[in-house]
Amino acid sequence: MNNNHNRSFFFNVDGFTILLFLLLMAIGWFNIYAAVFTDETISIFDMNTNFGKQLIFIIVAIMTGTAILLMDAKFFSTFSPVFYGITIILLIIVLVIGRNVGGNQAWIPIGSFRLQPSEFAKWSSCLLLAKYLSSGNFKLTDFKTQVMCAAILGLPMFLIMLQPDTGSAMVFGSLILVLYREGLSPYYLISGVLMIILFITTLLFGKLAVSLVLIALTGLLIYNYQKNRKLVTTFIAGFILSIIFMFSVDFVYNNVLKSHQKGRIDILLGISTDLRGAGYNVNQSKIAIGSGGLLGKGYLQGTQTKFNFVPEQSTDFIFCTVGEEWGFIGSFTVILIYLILLLRIVVLAERQRSSFNRIYGYSVACILFCHFFINIAMTIGLMPVIGIPLPFLSYGGSSLISFTILLFILLKLDANRMGINS
Repeated sequence: MNNNHNRSFFFNVDGFTILLFLLLMAIGWFNIYAAVFTDETISIFDMNTNFGKQLIFIIVAIMTGTAILLMDAKFFSTFSPVFYGITIILLIIVLVIGRNVGGNQAWIPIGSFRLQPSEFAKWSSCLLLAKYLSSGNFKLTDFKTQVMCAAILGLPMFLIMLQPDTGSAMVFGSLILVLYREGLSPYYLISGVLMIILFITTLLFGKLAVSLVLIALTGLLIYNYQKNRKLVTTFIAGFILSIIFMFSVDFVYNNVLKSHQKGRIDILLGISTDLRGAGYNVNQSKIAIGSGGLLGKGYLQGTQTKFNFVPEQSTDFIFCTVGEEWGFIGSFTVILIYLILLLRIVVLAERQRSSFNRIYGYSVACILFCHFFINIAMTIGLMPVIGIPLPFLSYGGSSLISFTILLFILLKLDANRMGINS
């Protein structure tokens, strides 16, 4: 790079997104401190505590982001298969020598640090997906292209499910929205929504009731469109597939899901209540957030937080601290910052001249939105607890550095967008 290029590059880096990134990390650090604060806590800079370690992770994240901005933008496209291959190898290694924490064998111990390969698999999969779709005349209307995209995303999902880490695996499913943006048929999205509805109604009302409704609905559709043989065939095929899926739901629920997973789903759907068992975390979380009222109890004044009523409060349930100590106004502000960040990422993605950059940009938006939506939804009881971090806020080195890499690769690609003609 020459000096003129260096100067123009730094002017092109999106400072607004970096500001939002730094703001969210700062909010996270102060709330992690509040989540583990006790009257014996001496200093916010105590490196033997979660908040002290998080400060180190934040410094490493900033250094990582800076290093990415100083690299050649073409590096990420060129070496995307290498990044993907390395994370797949790590996902296999973690199944052999990984440390089991909370029932998931998802961490590789490296001294005092624990590496979580599933977090790094997210951005490497986004890179390879963008590389594949932009490297040739591939169209998502072609079945072969659809199979390849499913393989790119399905392999890490499968390995992560073996840990088993259902939450992290689910995040990859959000990338179907990227494929939809690039030309995938909307029928896949419609089918996905219908499957979710069928899954929930089967658990709530049972196979017999749902089967009768499907028979009546299919019969009505066939009667109304009996002259259109193609539609009639589609309705019959849809009915058969729905019945097969409905019975597979019953099988998976009773034979595949673990007892704690079934318990969380039952509580979410109102099938059962267990405030001291599977429903404890969510119940305490809702109490903490609700007790904050409009303005909150004040920083370091949260009783639910201070007396450890909410488990995993510095990681998966960090939003509880925001709700209790900052109240509705603070919670709304944090959510607004996330929404502004997500909208900004979409703007960055849309202004790219390169299809690789655009696809990767939308992948970043989908990954961050999925984490943001699911994490907050589970803390207020709208989704089952599946244990995924809130980006840039939750405690954890692997997640923070991974989200930083995910975001700053996009910032690098965007800063270099005017030099790419493809």
